[in-house]
Amino acid sequence: MAQRRQQRPPRKKRFGFGRKKKCSFCITRGATIDYKDVSMLRQHVTNRGMIKPRRKTGTCARHQRRLATAIKRARHVALMPYAADHSRGG
Repeated sequence: MAQRRQQRPPRKKRFGFGRKKKCSFCITRGATIDYKDVSMLRQHVTNRGMIKPRRKTGTCARHQRRLATAIKRARHVALMPYAADHSRGG
């Protein structure tokens, strides 16, 4: 005896991705990207130490390039780590 499967209602397709993110550096004209400002740079780095992409942070191409350069300089001068701190469990 074959039982009929219940059919689910069709899902609505979503094409919108919400509001477009604005570049925080373009909005505040006075904000400069400096490699010595570690607290600002940490906002654009993941907890594993990787630079966040533009689509996640919303920065424009110009400021993303400057941000990447500043993060690399801060790493070189040892203000920021290259990778996340790994603690051994066990």
